[in-house]
Amino acid sequence: MSPENDAGDAPPENDGTRFDRLPATADERVVEGRPTRREVLEWWDERFGIPPETFDGHTFWERGSGKIWAFADDVASPVAIEGLGLAFLRTRREHWKPTLEAVQRFGDAAGDRVVHLSREAAATFVAGDDQDLDWDGDWGYLIVTTDVAGEPEPVGVGLYVHGELRSQVPKGRRREL
Repeated sequence: MSPENDAGDAPPENDGTRFDRLPATADERVVEGRPTRREVLEWWDERFGIPPETFDGHTFWERGSGKIWAFADDVASPVAIEGLGLAFLRTRREHWKPTLEAVQRFGDAAGDRVVHLSREAAATFVAGDDQDLDWDGDWGYLIVTTDVAGEPEPVGVGLYVHGELRSQVPKGRRREL
C-alpha cells in the first residue's frame, strides 16, 4: 500500500465523517498516528490485564482523530455512518483513556488496576465527585467496580492521582444514587 492518496500528493489523513478500520499491525498503517489493532489489544492487556481474546469477534475503527470504536461484527472499510458499535478508547493523547462504555462492557475481564468501592463510595463516584482513596497501585486510569446483586460490576473509569480518585463519569451519565 502506498501512503499517498488518489491524487498521489499527500499521505492519507483521518476523515471525521467516516469510520476507518484500524490496521492489524504497524506494517499495514497508512494514516500516520493511527493505532493498530495489535497496539489496542496490547494496551488493554498491559494496563488492565484484559486478555486479547476477550475482543475476538470485534473489529476496531477510528472516526476522527483518536476516537476508537469497537464493533461486534465486520463491514467493509471505510464506513460513512454516525455510529458503529460502542465508543471504546481515546488515543492520540499522552495517555490513552478507556471509555465508560468499554469499561462497563469489558471491565469484568480485568485483573489489574481495578479498584472496588463500597456502595457509598460508588454513589459518590457515579455522581461525578472526586474522593480521597488509599490505594497502593499505579497512578492513571482505573476500572472502578462495586457490588451489584452480590457480584463486582464495573461502573466506570476513574483517574487516580495524588491519593485521590477522580471520577471520569461524563456529566450526562452522572447519577445521584
